[in-house]
Amino acid sequence: MERHLDAHCEAILHEYHDMLPRFRETAADVHKKLKQTFAEAGLVVAALESRVKTRDSLAGKLELKGGKYKSLADITDIIGIRVVTFYVDDVDKVASVLERLFDIDWENSVDKRKIHEIDSFGYLSLHYICSMPDFPYRFEIQIRTVLQHAWANMNHDIGYKSGVEVPREYLRNLNRLAGVLELADEQFSIIRREISDYRRRVKALVASGNLDDVPLDGDTFRSYLDLKPFDALNKRIAAVNQAEIQEVSLMPYLTIFKGLGMHTLGDVNRLIDVYGDGAYQIACYQIGLTDLDIISSSLAPQDLCIAFILKNGGGKAGVRYIFDMLSGPSDSNDMIAEMLTQQASGLPFMNQKDKQDGK
Repeated sequence: MERHLDAHCEAILHEYHDMLPRFRETAADVHKKLKQTFAEAGLVVAALESRVKTRDSLAGKLELKGGKYKSLADITDIIGIRVVTFYVDDVDKVASVLERLFDIDWENSVDKRKIHEIDSFGYLSLHYICSMPDFPYRFEIQIRTVLQHAWANMNHDIGYKSGVEVPREYLRNLNRLAGVLELADEQFSIIRREISDYRRRVKALVASGNLDDVPLDGDTFRSYLDLKPFDALNKRIAAVNQAEIQEVSLMPYLTIFKGLGMHTLGDVNRLIDVYGDGAYQIACYQIGLTDLDIISSSLAPQDLCIAFILKNGGGKAGVRYIFDMLSGPSDSNDMIAEMLTQQASGLPFMNQKDKQDGK
């Protein structure tokens, strides 16, 4: 596209051409530095984008307002970086990272989140103009949320790219939608904070030992496992053969415990107290006459469940349920369940009086 530029603007374009390799190198370096820093900080972002303004884009900018720039150094968006976050709260976290990594030109940086016009949602980015000691040009970093980013792209496409003025009634509907998206952005952050608060309360309850007050779910069970509740029984079983214990994830037992009617961590803890001896007897029968020198850490919860099922009349079908849940349905599970049911029928725990009523 032919541009009508004066000598001053042509000189700026010439400087841009000479510096283009350095611009590209710097954009890549900034991108890499941000990616590494976010990873080290445990900050997850939806997208990290970088670009160097093209010659045609720069020429178009100079054609429109080249008189306001004394030199290429006055143009702050030759290098553009965009960070897209999942949550509104993370915008400020990203900003904090940028303030540590770069020198911020506060006079020319813009916090568009302070704009309160009704149609401003998609443009609520935080724009930082940054610089580094070893690079003579400033660059722009924009931070916005996923919803803000999506809205800005859609609104730009609908409102501008067509080249046709959008009727007022359509703009009103767009602005109403913007309000819904802004509310959604806020609510996502609120929900995340509430979930984080819940997890902190759960950890405190688990640590306090008030397990009957803690519902059995993924977060609470994970915190409970941090207390190593099955370790004592596993060590007791391992001592039969002086075996080592191989640690595996016990999270699959969450579904099984809930399937057996347990609703709180207190229910799981009572399972250990009431059926620990039965689980030990089953394990001894399983490995006592073998030379097995490694056992899985899942053996204790598995045999606790089997002892619970057999003692409460679940029989072979109940035992098979355990193995079907752990490894998927198969004919071999039926044979294992049949064998364990027969073997356990003669074990002492099956004929002992229960330690407590209402098990």
